Amino acid sequence: MKITVLCVGKIKENYFAEAVREYAKRLSRYAKLEIAEVEDEKTPDKASAAENEAIREKEGARLLARLPEDAYVIALAIEGKALDSVELSRKIEALGVAGKSHLCFIIGGSLGLSPKVLARADELLSFSRMTFPHQLMRVILLEQLYRSFRIMRGEPYHK
Repeated sequence: MKITVLCVGKIKENYFAEAVREYAKRLSRYAKLEIAEVEDEKTPDKASAAENEAIREKEGARLLARLPEDAYVIALAIEGKALDSVELSRKIEALGVAGKSHLCFIIGGSLGLSPKVLARADELLSFSRMTFPHQLMRVILLEQLYRSFRIMRGEPYHK
């Protein structure tokens, strides 16, 4: 299976970058992983709702331009469906059985995803109703993908 993680913005802190590298290495036993980044827009302090929407639209256009055409697209969004780790593992396994050999997970920027990106997604996935920094969300997603493959294979993983 191929997994693309399409993200807004770069990893800036070394500790996040190291965690991403570690989980990418672990995942390489189970799937071909690609992490693709698009440039984030600078958000001015006290930006208006219209400015925020314009920023989401610009970032969204960049994301849509980078979407792999053959991928099943899962956008990370607060309003998405919440799954536990076993359910996520079963979801990924079922997609593979259904012939979806390329999954693309989208992580938005600090303002979230544009309505066009959300509409393009095949499904929305929520990790929590809380908001997380997009750099940390990348680590959390990769850890959960790794855990999912371990669960699928019946391999032990700490709880």
